[in-house]
Amino acid sequence: MLKVLHSFGLNPRERGLADSRGDLAVEIFGQTLNNPIGTSAGIDKGAEVPTPLFELGPAVVEVGAVTLLPQEGNPKPRVFRLPSQNALINRYGFNSEGAELVASRLRQRVREFAYQSGLGIDEEAEQRVLNGEAGVPPGSLLKGRLMAVQVAKNKTTSESDIDAVVRDYATAVGHVGKYADILVVNVSSPNTPGLRTLQNVEPLTRLLSGVVGAVQNIDRKTKPAIMVKVSPDEDSEEQISGICEAVWDSGVDGVIVGNTTKMRPDPLPKGYLLPASEAQLLLEQGGYSGPQMFERTLALVSKYRKALDEGPKHVDPPRDEKPVAGQTTGDEPSSSILEKLNPSTSTSSHSPETTTKVDLDQPVPTPLSSNIDDLTESAPTPTLQSMPNTAPAPNAPRKVIFATGGITNGRQAREILDAGASVAQVYTAMIYGGAGTISRIKMEMRDGAARQKTLTKS
Repeated sequence: MLKVLHSFGLNPRERGLADSRGDLAVEIFGQTLNNPIGTSAGIDKGAEVPTPLFELGPAVVEVGAVTLLPQEGNPKPRVFRLPSQNALINRYGFNSEGAELVASRLRQRVREFAYQSGLGIDEEAEQRVLNGEAGVPPGSLLKGRLMAVQVAKNKTTSESDIDAVVRDYATAVGHVGKYADILVVNVSSPNTPGLRTLQNVEPLTRLLSGVVGAVQNIDRKTKPAIMVKVSPDEDSEEQISGICEAVWDSGVDGVIVGNTTKMRPDPLPKGYLLPASEAQLLLEQGGYSGPQMFERTLALVSKYRKALDEGPKHVDPPRDEKPVAGQTTGDEPSSSILEKLNPSTSTSSHSPETTTKVDLDQPVPTPLSSNIDDLTESAPTPTLQSMPNTAPAPNAPRKVIFATGGITNGRQAREILDAGASVAQVYTAMIYGGAGTISRIKMEMRDGAARQKTLTKS
C-alpha cells in the first residue's frame, strides 16, 4: 500500500517541521540525526519502501533481513496476532528475494536521486552520490537520517561451517553494502535453525571480522558503520561479555539490543486472562514481540552499555572441552522446556514476579502454567577473566547501541535513551498503532521534556 500510494504522492507522511528545532537531535557515527527514533527490520524486507518509511518520521530506517540467495522462508501461516496484548508471534524464517535483487532496487533508488539532483542517471552519477557529492548520506539520501541494511545467512548454510557462514554474510555485504549507511549483522532470529549459536564468542568474532573485511572492500569513500543484532534471550553476564568481546575484537561499531524472544511472557495487565484463541496461539513456534518486552529490553541496554564501556575482556572457553567454531557452548536456551523465571535472576528489577516463559524450539503440547518448575539443565559456560588493562584505548570511539523490543511510547523511548542507547526502534508498535506511531512517540517525548522543565523551574 505504501509503495502504490507513494507512486502517486498520496502516501501518509509526517507533517510539520518539529524535528527542525533540534530538540531531539542525537549524534552517532559522525552524523547528527534529526531524532532518536527508528524502525526495525522486518517491515520492509526487500527495500521496496525505504523512502515512504522515512516520510513517517523516523531518523533511522532498517531494511531486511536480506539473505545472499533468495529463499521463501517458512511455510504459511507464519505470523499470528494477539490483539489483546498488541503483540505478535512470527516465524517468517528470513523470507528474502536475495541480495542481488535488493541491491538492484537500492541502486535504482540512488540513480533516480542522482538524476533528480542534476547529476545524471548513469553509473558515474551513482558513484558521485555514494561518495558524498550530493551532500546527503549515501544510504538514506536524506540529511539527518540514516538507512540500515540488515543481512543474514541462508537457512541451508550450516552454522557449523563457519567459513561458509562468513561467505554468506560477506558476499551479501558485497552486493548491498555500498547502498547502506549502517550494515546490521543478524545473529539473533529464533526462526533460522542454529543461527543463535553464532553468538558464541569464537564464531561471532570470526563472522564479524569477516564482515569488517568485506566492508573495507566496498567501493565508496566513506564506509558504512557495522552493528550486530543480538538476542534478548542470551542475557547472562557470560553471554553478554562474550558478545561484547567479539564486538571489540572485530572492530564493529555497535550493537542492536533485542529481537523477538522464544519465551512467552505473562499477559498485560498483570492477572489478565487471555482469550482462549490467543492462549492457543502462544503454543505456536516463533518469536514473540510486544509491550511485555520493554522491561527486558531496558535492562539489557543497561547491561550492554556497562559492558561495552568497560572495554575488552578475555573470555575463556569451558574447562571441560574446547568449543568447535559454530557449535553452542551451552548458552543457548534448552529446547522444549517450560521455564519459571525467578524474579531475583530476571534481567530487570521491574519484571513481574509471576512472569512465566516458554521456549518453543519445539511445539509444546500442554498449556502454559505459572506453577511448572524450572527444568533447565546446567551446562558449561565461558568464564570471565579480566586482563591487566581492560579499558578501551583512549581514542576508541564509544560503541553505539540501538534498542528494539516493546517500545510503544515516548516515555519508554526516553528511558531507553537514558539507559545508554542512541536510537529506540519500533516494529510491533507500528503494526498496531499505524502510520502516525513515530510522530506520536516523538510528540510524547517533547511533552515529557516540557513537563520536566516546568517541574524543574517550579
